[in-house]
Amino acid sequence: MMKSERTYWGQVADAAHSWVERNTPTVLWPYARLARFDRPIGTWLLLLPCWWSIALATGTVGGGMVSLWLLALFAIGALAMRGAGCTLNDIADQDFDAKVARTRSRPIPSGQVSVKQAWIFLVLQCLVGLVVLLQFNLFAIGVGVASLTIVAIYPFMKRITYYPQFVLGLAFNWGALLGWAVVRGDLQWPAFILYSAGISWTMAYDTIYAH
Repeated sequence: MMKSERTYWGQVADAAHSWVERNTPTVLWPYARLARFDRPIGTWLLLLPCWWSIALATGTVGGGMVSLWLLALFAIGALAMRGAGCTLNDIADQDFDAKVARTRSRPIPSGQVSVKQAWIFLVLQCLVGLVVLLQFNLFAIGVGVASLTIVAIYPFMKRITYYPQFVLGLAFNWGALLGWAVVRGDLQWPAFILYSAGISWTMAYDTIYAH
């Protein structure tokens, strides 16, 4: 096998062998890696504030069972939007990633996926997120759309601040506001307290990760 073929199908340097290689067609590996499907912890970190908020808001409107339909929609949305965020991050950082041993084998700098293909993949993931968002009330849709600015600027924050994890916290915990808005159709102080707590949580775990 030629070196380029080993790079294309080989393991990414900073990712362990995962379910992606075991359970998906080979042609999809680069895209799964681009969206970090092989590392689900990021999806959980995005999803949990959403689920917490749904549970919190449900308790304020008479209690009862949390909607499994809402939990499922948010799970799909978290998977799609976390993948979109990772894809955007890799597009923005492609030149830097190519110069670092740990990241030069990622899909874009290694040539597994072209920048054009990455953009198309990004749009497809965003469309999945949009379909999920359109299932909610108009107020919640507005709350969801408002998060896009933060998501778009995050990949560039590490170039201008020593605290990009704060901006990551703003983006990753937006579900604390969105979940409440979906259930209640408004935003009240419990949602903002949960959002603030989530930002602090992200500051802690992402600072540890950075080191």
